[in-house]
Amino acid sequence: MKTGFWQPDPLRTLARQADQVELKLVVPVRDGRSLGLDRATGSARRVYFLDTPALDLYRRGVIIRFRDRAGRRDDAVVKLRPVVPGRVPRWLRQADRFQMEIDALPGHAVCSGALKERLARGAVAKAIAAGRPLTRLLSPGQRKLLDRYAPAVDLGDLVVFGPIDVRCQSVKLRGLDHGVRAERWDYPDGSYLLELSARCPVDEAAAVARRVSTALRAYGVAPADEQCLKTDMALQAA
Repeated sequence: MKTGFWQPDPLRTLARQADQVELKLVVPVRDGRSLGLDRATGSARRVYFLDTPALDLYRRGVIIRFRDRAGRRDDAVVKLRPVVPGRVPRWLRQADRFQMEIDALPGHAVCSGALKERLARGAVAKAIAAGRPLTRLLSPGQRKLLDRYAPAVDLGDLVVFGPIDVRCQSVKLRGLDHGVRAERWDYPDGSYLLELSARCPVDEAAAVARRVSTALRAYGVAPADEQCLKTDMALQAA
């Protein structure tokens, strides 16, 4: 069974590991114009990552991310990728705001788990401006997660990667009854990435992938030659 840009085998392999999948597709920026995307429109955000200069957290499958959401409540996320659901401790599975889902790119899918903390408006920008460590914004649960999965990494050794300017926009496509999310990430080194995504229950992933693929083809949109996750590009390009 063909799913279009996304292949079925990786989705089937991880189908029982999470309830939700996020279908992700990196496309050439020029293709975004056929969808009516403009880099100056959409909600603006600034994203920061924390890691050691040697990327010790990233190499252990741990990601710390902060978002300055421009007038809305900021957030902090500690993510595990990949994660094996059966090996996640009970305290973490039952923690408020912990969610597991499958990140699916064409030809590649991985299960991730993320513990999110809602922050006050402007909390990230204020910490940056005052020179305060962003680690102070982490919740006790997030610190416990880091102690469990990266015990050898001292929070005092972490440095900031970013800011990365992000524009987010919902795109309505003919033939789809739901929108597709578009995110353009402009990295400090001048590189950029345009990602389209759609979330759905895992058991609907193949059908949704077919419909989204068909709709995008009608707009002349094709996958970029290189498919990569936004976070991977942010840290590897640093």
